[in-house]
Amino acid sequence: MSAPSGNPVPSAPPSYEEAVGINMNYPHPYPVPGPGQKPDGKGMNAPTYMGQPPPANNPITVQTVYVQQPVLFYDRPVQMCCPSCNQVIVTRLSYDSGALTWLSCGGLCLLGCVAGCCLIPFCIDALKDVDHTCPKCSALLGSYKRL
Repeated sequence: MSAPSGNPVPSAPPSYEEAVGINMNYPHPYPVPGPGQKPDGKGMNAPTYMGQPPPANNPITVQTVYVQQPVLFYDRPVQMCCPSCNQVIVTRLSYDSGALTWLSCGGLCLLGCVAGCCLIPFCIDALKDVDHTCPKCSALLGSYKRL
């Protein structure tokens, strides 16, 4: 079959540069080896950056951040890092009368222990709330409420 006379048949497909639209007059992104240089890259100059200043050799500052898991306070001392003085400590406990102490006192009063026996819960640490403090800087770190 012969081709129509109005459209000439191309002899070869277009080159890659013609198909993608690469401008051959634009500088190459990588240095082209000159005469006498090997194409393995040794002896070649670093690429020049068009329109940008050369990269600066600024020192890199690294900051380490330690994330501490939330501490659960109970009626026992806890080993932790104090957020106030940044020391590893074992907390100091102090006991304060809380809701359970007062409810126990009221319950004993209702049972008829009004002659001073109702004050026994104020002498029992197992019925009181617990405050955890730092032994070095005396900062309040947390509390444990019985009720």
